[in-house]
Amino acid sequence: MSAPPIPLRRLRGNDVRAGVTVEWFTIGWMVLEAAVSLLAGIMAGSIALVAFGIDSVIELVSAGVLLRRLILERDHGLADPQRVERAERAASRVVGWSLVALAVYVTLHAGYDLWTRAVPDASPVGVALAACALVVMPLLVRVKLRVAASINSAALKADAMCGIVCAYMAGTLLVGLGLRAAFGWWWADPVAALGLVYFIAREGREALSNDGGCECACE
Repeated sequence: MSAPPIPLRRLRGNDVRAGVTVEWFTIGWMVLEAAVSLLAGIMAGSIALVAFGIDSVIELVSAGVLLRRLILERDHGLADPQRVERAERAASRVVGWSLVALAVYVTLHAGYDLWTRAVPDASPVGVALAACALVVMPLLVRVKLRVAASINSAALKADAMCGIVCAYMAGTLLVGLGLRAAFGWWWADPVAALGLVYFIAREGREALSNDGGCECACE
């Protein structure tokens, strides 16, 4: 296949550089988000908040893999496209299995909390963090989806879907903690966490299908 015209290569190069920038920003945000949510979740005994922190760690790993893939294309894309493709498939694989593991963790832990009637403490820090994530993540997702479409990167699209999971988890977390604080519904936190499982598992399967590791397609 012949190389694209110079203006198209320049446009693609700009998009790749934008992707590198947004992944660096994602890494910084996820380090903060993971540290705060895991600490606050453990202190509050909140399964949904801990799951939110684990998701942040997954997104941190995903962002690191995607950053490597984008840097490879930025520096060696035209010279070594097969290397870029291998990095992309590795990113889809990492994201997919990590999301599947998160879905299993949330299901088991939430089920245990429902069985033992565990009651989490209030976590103002967790609420504030989730509210910030609802603002930050859609902005990052928008840029990632635009760049993914421009450079035809299924891995970057999967990484953007992790951001959508994060925003969805933040919203569900706020609802669960809010209901418990307002009405004393002890079961709201684990039920809110279980509400995440289908979405998380679906996105994990989607990422694996992009790697060729899952034959079934998501709806």
